[in-house]
Amino acid sequence: MKNILKPLFISIGMLCAVGVFIGCKKEESNLSEPSTNPNPQEISPGQGAAGEVLTLKGTGLGGIKTIYFEKDSIEATLNPNFNTDHAVIFRIPDDAIPADQNIVFINYKDVKFTVPFKVLGLPNILEVSNYNFKGNGELTLTGKNFADISEAKFVKDEQAVIQIVSKTATSITLKIPVVEFTQSKLILTNEAGSITSKDDFVNLDKALVLFYEDMEQGLVNGSWGPAEVSSEAAKSGTHSFKMTYNKGNWSANGFANWSGGINVPVEYTYISFWLKGGTSDQTLYITSNTRNVAYGNSDRNTELIVKANKWNYFKLKTADIDQFVNGRNIVQLGFWLPGPDDANQNIYLDDLIFIK
Repeated sequence: MKNILKPLFISIGMLCAVGVFIGCKKEESNLSEPSTNPNPQEISPGQGAAGEVLTLKGTGLGGIKTIYFEKDSIEATLNPNFNTDHAVIFRIPDDAIPADQNIVFINYKDVKFTVPFKVLGLPNILEVSNYNFKGNGELTLTGKNFADISEAKFVKDEQAVIQIVSKTATSITLKIPVVEFTQSKLILTNEAGSITSKDDFVNLDKALVLFYEDMEQGLVNGSWGPAEVSSEAAKSGTHSFKMTYNKGNWSANGFANWSGGINVPVEYTYISFWLKGGTSDQTLYITSNTRNVAYGNSDRNTELIVKANKWNYFKLKTADIDQFVNGRNIVQLGFWLPGPDDANQNIYLDDLIFIK
């Protein structure tokens, strides 16, 4: 039996080897041949964003081994099954740099040729002039890929017409219409597509405003140290509330309503404000009579890191900071600073609001 099976196994093995060889030859025959004189004629589309499929047509385009986008030499993935003598099909890499640039092709004969192309980039918001707006007011955004923005709209009211006042590659100014929502993210659209802002923009016309250009809701200056409405700095409008923290005083500066307080309805679930730092970074704490610790410099529950010489934005969920543990009637609301240890510090407050 062993003598009979042995030739049979040998024959089967030889057949398998022949099959593998034929398969390999067939696969090799599918690969296109490189040319010493490639002639690219048309790339379609002529511009595109990351992930988009491109088709290069021409002659002598076979045997491509490398494709990269010239800016930062970002390489594109190529499947040889999508490369013939007359076409190359590939995708724009996810990390391609948005810009006018060349796409570089190198074939297996090490012949290099280039095709001009424009990589489009989605809008990228890096900074905002303010997260708060009033109807018919303006917002300025800074970032990248703004020059070709064609439309801006709010998620919560896509019919509200936002006017593009001006734009450059890195900046866009928008005129905001009167709207009814309290807060919404912003959608920006350019040739590459649309993006939605990470943060909400807040409608001051629908907020419970405690300070805008001046104290509101019956508030008065309730500071332990020097404080006043000032035109020296402002985030919105022309005025802010200047709070001076003298060295070593540990003072709580802010507001009071001694004639009944301010009743904050339950639907207001955020507190928001801007603080402009002094000459050095400082840690402040928000304090009020409605929190679970007495008003003043024993309340360390909500830490606010205020960077020097710049406006710092804060938007806090009232539930997260125990703002209304002891009722919703605010008599005192302020910000206290342990110290300061180094020198007197002037901190500016603007746009103090509650948001639904």
